Amino acid sequence: MQRYLAALTIVLLAAMILIRGLLLRRQGTRSMHLGKADLIFVPFAGLYVYLAFANAFALPGGTKRWYFSSETLSWIGIAFCIAGLLLLLSALMSFGRSFRIGIDKGHSQKLVTTGIFGITRNPIYMAFSAILLGQFLVFPNWMMLVYLAAAIPLFHRQVLREEVFLKERYGKEYWDYCRHVRRYI
Repeated sequence: MQRYLAALTIVLLAAMILIRGLLLRRQGTRSMHLGKADLIFVPFAGLYVYLAFANAFALPGGTKRWYFSSETLSWIGIAFCIAGLLLLLSALMSFGRSFRIGIDKGHSQKLVTTGIFGITRNPIYMAFSAILLGQFLVFPNWMMLVYLAAAIPLFHRQVLREEVFLKERYGKEYWDYCRHVRRYI
């Protein structure tokens, strides 16, 4: 059961982001701003999706060699996945029309500091991290561990890149926000 729920998590994650992007596009806002360097992650994300489904549905490429087998940890993993999805949903709602994937240097939006952004400056990366941790607890194999171990520093790198942009774009307003709200929790 947990394996199927973990696979469903990936579907819901993608659906939330795609639906939000399509809704913004209908309103005339382009939300995808990936640079050439960012595009290298697309095939790795696709492979991750396949691996999650391969592990859930015993497809080729999945593995049955687990580091541990624990029903309790598997359910804790599902709890992390659900928490990640709820955190992502909260971030998407708080963003409103300001939601972007990547750094949008072409348009200036109001700095979002309310909703979940009043608690953490990076709820989306925290949501992705929670989901990856949850997936690893459900599928405790070396492939999921590699993705988890690689994603955390990559997310942090992107956070630092975005902070440089936000400091340049919003100046004192962003500095004040940083003094009141933590980067993570």
